[in-house]
Order: sequence, then structure tokens, then C-alpha cells
Amino acid sequence: MITHEPNPLYAANPERYKTMQYQRCGRSGLKLPKLSLGLWQNFGAVDSQSNARHMLRRAFDLGITHFDLANNYGPHYGSAEQTFGAIYAQDFAHYRDELIISSKAGYDMWPGPYGKGGSRKYLVSSCDQSLKRTGLDYFDIFYHHCMDAETPIEESMQALDYIVRSGRALYVGISSYQPAQTREAVRILRDLGTPLLIHQPRYNLFDRWIEKGLTDVLLDEGVGSIVFSPLAQGVLTNKYLQGIPADSRAARPELIYLNNKDITPEKIEKVNALNRIAEQRGQSLAQMAIAWTLHNPAVTSCLIGASRASQIDDSVAALNNLHFSTEELAQIDAIAASQ
Repeated sequence: MITHEPNPLYAANPERYKTMQYQRCGRSGLKLPKLSLGLWQNFGAVDSQSNARHMLRRAFDLGITHFDLANNYGPHYGSAEQTFGAIYAQDFAHYRDELIISSKAGYDMWPGPYGKGGSRKYLVSSCDQSLKRTGLDYFDIFYHHCMDAETPIEESMQALDYIVRSGRALYVGISSYQPAQTREAVRILRDLGTPLLIHQPRYNLFDRWIEKGLTDVLLDEGVGSIVFSPLAQGVLTNKYLQGIPADSRAARPELIYLNNKDITPEKIEKVNALNRIAEQRGQSLAQMAIAWTLHNPAVTSCLIGASRASQIDDSVAALNNLHFSTEELAQIDAIAASQ
């Protein structure tokens, strides 16, 4: 837990809303910042709590009003929510009505048959646990984190509807649902009277699966989206321009979502070619990669991660140039779209 510091009460930057751009989420009345901060990594019990506090403060000072959590973020499971809850109590409680705070449930969380999936039992119990860890009275958005093939989609959506009607959340979302499943979720929730606000899929220059049907569904149905992994777990930065550094994620075999098999010489060649386009645009590769995700009309917000506050500043600077010429888009597609 974070210990109380003798510093005066945190006062947010009064100019914060002049920094960030906001966009309406689908056809709802809710606006989200074009960049949101994800607490997937670097906010767990093994991480620096003072650094986590500094990053959250810096993000809000730059107008990032949306903080994204999940029940199993850590390590250990639940610890990112605990970290956030301690910092929230000290620094952000008096800003509650200016914040969008989300959490999710779906992946493995606790032992036994009720600790993962999409059942009403799991989703409601998990939401209650997450509220307790964060110290919040409600979440602004609560997501089903992943489709559960063993649970009827009707049950999962009924659970999300109940979570809203019981006051546990204001809006609901889904993450990583395929196009047909998404359209069905939209229909069920609309019939229940709790419209689907948002979808959270993976999306970046190298991973464009959402363009094969999902973006059409979101635009047709008026559902917003917030995309995660815009930098492909660091691949779309300058970190791998010369190969795999010994201290990088790709060099760590325990990180199953990225390893050296993903960083081939062919991939590094593509990253260097993309970096040359970014330089011509006056951006870093990371900034161009973030800006590119926001070029998609179905994308409401891009979910960034950070290990230090300066990375948040760098990401926000991407908003200074969101325009892509037809030629630039064609060049990027020629390099990155073929995998």
C-alpha cells in the first residue's frame, strides 16, 4: 500500500482541459479523451508505488480523464486496483466527477469454477471485489473482458445490465468480442435497456483484425471503441530498431504476450521503414503509431501504457499531428499491412 506523504493535497493543473482532445463515444452522451491511460502494467504490487502516483497525476494534468483497470491487472491479481485505490483516495477523490474509471472481468481471477468466464455469478462477484479494492462506489464503465464460449451470451449481457441497474456501474462494455458476437451483444443489451457503450479490442499497425468486420459493426450500431496495445507491446517504438535489447520485453521469456519469436529480422526491417515515415512527419515512431489508430473513424480513444511520466508526455504529443495524407497511408499499408 502507498504510505501517506507530508505533501500538500494534490491540485490538478488548471490548464488540463486545454491540452487534451475529447470525442463522443459512439452515439452516447459520453465524451472520452482521445488518449486514455491503461494500468495493465507498472501499477502492480511489484512496481514502484511513487512512480505509479506520479504517472496518474501527470496523466490527469494533461487532460487524460479516463483510467482503465481490470480485476487481474498486477502482478499479483488485483494489485493494480489496490494501487489505484490508494492513490485515488489521496489525490483524486475530490475529482471523482471529472474522471472515467473502468474495470473488467472475464479472465482467470480466483480458484474454482466461479473465478473466470462470463457467468452472472462471476461478473457480479468480480465487480463487487473490484469496487472494494479501488474504494469506489461505482465504475463509470464495467466490461466483460473476453467472450466465454461456455456461457450463453444472454447471461453475460444480463449480468452487465444488472450491474448498471444495481448502481455498480454507469455504462457497460465488452472486450475482444468478434463481429457477430458484438452485434448480438448490442441487440441483447438494447432490448434490456442498457445500451452497449464501448468495445475494447487490440489494434495497431501490425494487428488490424478489427478492420475485418468489427469496425463496420461498431459504426453501424453507434458503439464507441477504445483500442489497446497501439504500440504492439513496444515493437512500434525505437526500442527495436537495432534488434532486441537485453533488457526489453521481447528478451523476457516469461512474458507470453511478446517474445523474441515476434521480433524477426523482417519485422525489424518493417519497423525501420515505418520509423522513416514518422521522421518525415516530425514524429517519433510511437507517436505516429498512436496517431494512426485514431485515424480510424470507429476509434474513440487510444489506450496508452507507460512506465514513466515522460512517456505520457510523449504520447500526448502525438495529438499535435493526427492528419495522414493519402500517400502516407498508402506507404504505411504497403509496409505494415502484409504480415
